[in-house]
Amino acid sequence: MTDQSELFPGKFFISTVLDSLETKTAMSSGLTRIYLMRAAMAGGLAGIMYMADFAVVATFGGIGDGSLVGIGRMIGALVFGVALVFIYYSKSELLTSNMMIVSIGAYHRRTTPMKALRILLWCYVGNFIGGLVVALLLAGSSLADGAVGTQMEAAVDHKLAYLSGGVAGYSDLFVRAILCNFMINLAMLMVYNGRLKDELSKSLAMIMSVFVFAFLGFEHSVANTVLFTMVGLQHGIDIGPALGSIAIVLIGNFVGGGLLIGYYYAYANDDRRSLRKQGARFEE
Repeated sequence: MTDQSELFPGKFFISTVLDSLETKTAMSSGLTRIYLMRAAMAGGLAGIMYMADFAVVATFGGIGDGSLVGIGRMIGALVFGVALVFIYYSKSELLTSNMMIVSIGAYHRRTTPMKALRILLWCYVGNFIGGLVVALLLAGSSLADGAVGTQMEAAVDHKLAYLSGGVAGYSDLFVRAILCNFMINLAMLMVYNGRLKDELSKSLAMIMSVFVFAFLGFEHSVANTVLFTMVGLQHGIDIGPALGSIAIVLIGNFVGGGLLIGYYYAYANDDRRSLRKQGARFEE
């Protein structure tokens, strides 16, 4: 008989995710305040590290004739990658990784649509609150003055410009959102699957996944929400396009992390069909 662990090597990953789902379900229903606080921490960390990314880009862009801005983008993306490490090890709650978790839970019927929606909704609210706190602190400081603020405003303008591109712009934004959360949850798959034994390897997997999405210009719903909030409080922002952009990115993130990683790996590591076939052959 074929070893099931070789046919379905992701069983440990699925088991770990389902255990995590139980915790999130309990917290989002009975300990909502704590769950919001954990989600707010993730939003705050995302905001601070995103600002550090822009600061790095601005610093390199201000050297000489600005020809080093490409190097600044690479280093800034690596710095931003540390945000996922901080979020993971501080036990904070990030919407995009929870998309994968609830999708796996839905496949295995360990959650209901309403419970899954509650987990995601409260997580997003908490992420926004954390980003809002950072935005308010930023508004009372000079941290986003000068070149840093210019980089942040330019990033907002670039992200909102997709909506003026018609169907092609919407598609571009949607694809970038899909690939973003595909990379994020690919890293979480590696962290949860038990194959990476040391913390350094886990950290590098998370840093590199965020580096890819940040450097290539993929779109992350929480990071964008926090960025729009930070820039909006200081310089104002067109609310309609911002909300439209966030809506498209949220859907794309769910496809990338929830379906292409979560639902796919849940199906690929479901041994119940194989066991039924083996049982049928045994009965014959």
